[in-house]
Amino acid sequence: MVTDKDGYMHLIQYLTEHLGLFEGREVASVAGDTVMELFEEQLSAQIIMVCGQNPSLTFAQRNTVIREIDAIVYDLEEILANVAKRNATQDQTLFITEFSGLIKNLFDQEISKLLAAAQ
Repeated sequence: MVTDKDGYMHLIQYLTEHLGLFEGREVASVAGDTVMELFEEQLSAQIIMVCGQNPSLTFAQRNTVIREIDAIVYDLEEILANVAKRNATQDQTLFITEFSGLIKNLFDQEISKLLAAAQ
């Protein structure tokens, strides 16, 4: 659905270009959440929003969305393995929020195409 699209590859590239934000010495965090916990929370919230905005999605389509999110989280775990368990800083929190919103945009686009094709 989205993980096989160019837009997703561009987002992964965007993340890798900003890995410096996640590397280096640890600084004081503002939240108790780790980097991966924050990614998971943000992505979950975005997908709940996607599904809520598209009540006409079938059960199978919703399952596809969930499988895609699982794949995205797996990719993030691979990319951020060295820093995933560190507490997130304010700058990281802002980046993660932005990145999760961009992931939602990919889903919005693909779901729009999917629903248009079904009509």
